[in-house]
Amino acid sequence: RVFTQDTAKMSTGQIVYTPWCDPDGSVRQEGTVFRLADDAYQVCSVEPTLGWMERNAVGLDVSISDHSTDTAVLALQGPTSRDILVQVASAEVANLKFFHWMDSSINGIPVMISRTGYTGDLGYEVWIRSADAVRVWDVLMEGGRAHNITPCGLEAMDIARVEAGFVLLNVDYESSESALLPHHRMSPYELGFGWAVKLSKDVNFVGRQALIEAKRNNSAERKLIGLMIDWPELEELYLSAGVMPDLPLVPCRDPVPIYNQSGKQIGRATTRVWSTMLKKYLALATVEAKYAAKGSKLLMEQTVDYERKTVEAMVCKMPFFRPDRMRA
Repeated sequence: RVFTQDTAKMSTGQIVYTPWCDPDGSVRQEGTVFRLADDAYQVCSVEPTLGWMERNAVGLDVSISDHSTDTAVLALQGPTSRDILVQVASAEVANLKFFHWMDSSINGIPVMISRTGYTGDLGYEVWIRSADAVRVWDVLMEGGRAHNITPCGLEAMDIARVEAGFVLLNVDYESSESALLPHHRMSPYELGFGWAVKLSKDVNFVGRQALIEAKRNNSAERKLIGLMIDWPELEELYLSAGVMPDLPLVPCRDPVPIYNQSGKQIGRATTRVWSTMLKKYLALATVEAKYAAKGSKLLMEQTVDYERKTVEAMVCKMPFFRPDRMRA
């Protein structure tokens, strides 16, 4: 009744990414669903969603419980993450497939290891009892020392997820649960989640009929896109004002207007950051659908010396960065 993916066809050990919607087909949230056994699943979401699950479970033979407080997760991400886990975990982590999970132990502590993450790179997440989190952290840090393991916080992960083209709830889109205006509500097709919507007859979920009609009519009014701003024009914009370029080295979540070439506002950039890896100024934005074609040249507001100016931004295919090792 809830997920747009066909979770009944999942095999034990498999994970799927899925949105869930309101009756009008607008997205409430998205997250991951783990199949733990034939009759058991785990749902991981950004915001509390227990009430929505319980409301849609009425009349079904299902039990739902919240394990947020007694569960911790450590995200081990990057090119050497597999090497570190192979060294410290008891299971054959090297054989774990993308978007699958396995039981294991680290230093005798039971863990669940999933081939998932929010960075768009090779990575794993280690699920443990909250009481064991610090001990497992210490083992990972010690085992990763030879690989130059580095603790990272939310800002570093935020940069990586922009480079990967991953959206963030209530930043890059508003949950339909909290959206104040109708045009703030977005469908999976407008957010780029269309691949995660299964409309076959044996999949019945909240919002299905609305999404069938939206797909049939190709009625997406807006599109979430990636924008890339080249350095030379940015540099010229700042130097013409007599100041050095000042770009956000950590993601900026203050939305700024996006205009077409005639100066009409046609959307907003929701997350902006200078990618030190790609040497590009990147942005995630929502614009009117007719301006979302790859290669389209738009204008993004850029404040220089307290004056609002614009800089040309090109619509790019996302992700901006996706190494082969992510799925290998």
